[in-house]
Amino acid sequence: MEEIAQSAGTSKSIVYRYFVDKPGLQAAVGAAVVEDLNAALDAAGREAATPRDALRAMIDAYLAMIEGSPNVYWFVTRPVSENASAPLGHFMDAVAMLVARPFARLLAGADDGESAAMADLWGSGAVGFVRGAGEWWLAHRGDGDAPARTGLAERVTAWLWTGPVSALTRSLPGAAPQPPGIPADEEQS
Repeated sequence: MEEIAQSAGTSKSIVYRYFVDKPGLQAAVGAAVVEDLNAALDAAGREAATPRDALRAMIDAYLAMIEGSPNVYWFVTRPVSENASAPLGHFMDAVAMLVARPFARLLAGADDGESAAMADLWGSGAVGFVRGAGEWWLAHRGDGDAPARTGLAERVTAWLWTGPVSALTRSLPGAAPQPPGIPADEEQS
């Protein structure tokens, strides 16, 4: 809190007047980040020509946010003390809702409950995948193994759109093409 106060040009007592403790400050910063991310994701989705382009633009917007302020990202997603039991869950829940819901509606197509539930499941899983890929990327950006942000956004989009096995095996010699719309585990049944 002392470092935060010093960076803000004020005293710790002033910071504590507005935020009772670090988790309170973390929640307030998380809410501000979610608000900014919501605007960026909304704009990315609206400006895209196709659903796939919207997915890629939203992934890139998320990666741009964590690239632009990695310390803020880690602050709002990690426990602020050893006594904290878990990362700031409501921050990631809010991000999941921002990203998953539009794609869940898009993927559902039909109005039946099962399609909507499966689309919601995909959307929630996609958020976890993008978060995991983004955190790996943040940790490996400086060691030469990580792609540039735009390359990562395209790769993650391809994996989410077509599935990682399809995307990885398309270029392998002798790989059988996957029939569209049939998941690999259902193809053999």
